[in-house]
Amino acid sequence: MKNNQLKILLIGSGGREHSLALKLKESNQGPALFIAPGNAGTAQCGTNVQINDTDIDTLLKFAINNNIDLTIVGPEAPLVEGIVDTFNENNLNIIGPDKIGAQLEGSKAWSKAFMEKYDIPTAGYKEFTNSTDAKTYLCTRNDYPIVIKADGLAAGKGVTIAATQSEAFTAIEDAIDNDKFKEAGKKIIIEDFLDGEEASIFAFCDGKTLLPMTPAQDHKAIFDGDKGPNTGGMGAYSPTPLITDSLFKTIQTDVFDKVLKGFKEENIDYRGIVYAGIIIVKGKPLIIEFNARFGDPETQVVLPRLKNDLVSIFQAMTNQTLHTIRLEWKPESAVCVVLASGGYPNAYEKGKEITGTSTFKKNDAIQVIHAGTQRQDKTLVSSGGRVLGVVGIDSSLKKAIDLTYSAVAKISFEKSYHRKDIGHKALARL
Repeated sequence: MKNNQLKILLIGSGGREHSLALKLKESNQGPALFIAPGNAGTAQCGTNVQINDTDIDTLLKFAINNNIDLTIVGPEAPLVEGIVDTFNENNLNIIGPDKIGAQLEGSKAWSKAFMEKYDIPTAGYKEFTNSTDAKTYLCTRNDYPIVIKADGLAAGKGVTIAATQSEAFTAIEDAIDNDKFKEAGKKIIIEDFLDGEEASIFAFCDGKTLLPMTPAQDHKAIFDGDKGPNTGGMGAYSPTPLITDSLFKTIQTDVFDKVLKGFKEENIDYRGIVYAGIIIVKGKPLIIEFNARFGDPETQVVLPRLKNDLVSIFQAMTNQTLHTIRLEWKPESAVCVVLASGGYPNAYEKGKEITGTSTFKKNDAIQVIHAGTQRQDKTLVSSGGRVLGVVGIDSSLKKAIDLTYSAVAKISFEKSYHRKDIGHKALARL
């Protein structure tokens, strides 16, 4: 390592972090990359460091002792716990919102109140900390389906779309009375159900400027045809025909401009990623939720299409010079298909040997993104529910889908499962 080489610490261990690591390594600044704790994929991009992503004190010591120039936070938990504030207090450059800004994701009630205050379009809602009051409210409206959300972080499992009063009452009791989500469920919001198609748009933000990225669409449900329980995401594609140029401009005006106005008026130091989960209802965009970081697996299809140097963008965010950057995107389509462990999102086995990934090491059109993987001796094995994301990039969405699935067919592990229809709803739209 050269003495003056830029040193970057990337926090996290999933597919999002491997995708970020690959993009950071493309930088003409040639950074030295450390990933905490990382996975078998990130180990090929830099040095994995065995520190848990929420062990803020140890991460801080590592950053100081190793003269880290820039830290990038992948997952939401350390952001909500205040890692950015801690690093800022020690004059360390870090990408992510401060603890207050992270409430955009860390508290559904905080986020909804923020949207209401700044006139950002979203579903109507009420918040509750008492199950009896919540049930009484439901009895007064008797309108189904309806959405019950745990207020805090619940690893993507805190949302219930209740089709009946019985289902809604169970969701309320599970959260408030039965501690299903621990502290995260002590407060809930009950939200009007929105019927439409969803999309994700990330934005870079330095507190003064906000630059939306190219749109993507995720597939949350475990089974083909968007059936079955929700997961962390079974695949994604970008761009999406759902978000037309005119709709994108509306989202910029009605969502992102108002978000930035809110940050400024609330004196929130937000130098990180804003993730807008959007639903299109009768041609109009509404916010389902905001997140305070890149999404997974949408990151895997957005970053490969980015022409700009990602390190330079992050540096501009820390310096609050994001206004000097114009984002540029490759015209090609990118598709990601997630290979999950059998049984996911419920109980699943780990430690299954994975074969076929080495086929694509030097293939620019295919990226094999590691999410739940590790090395046992020299053998690559599964270590999570979502194991790999296979990304294909080609001149059209149809070609990208075909390319991705041809690559998926060459990778295997025991009880591997994947959806067979990623991107098909976009093909139908086209």
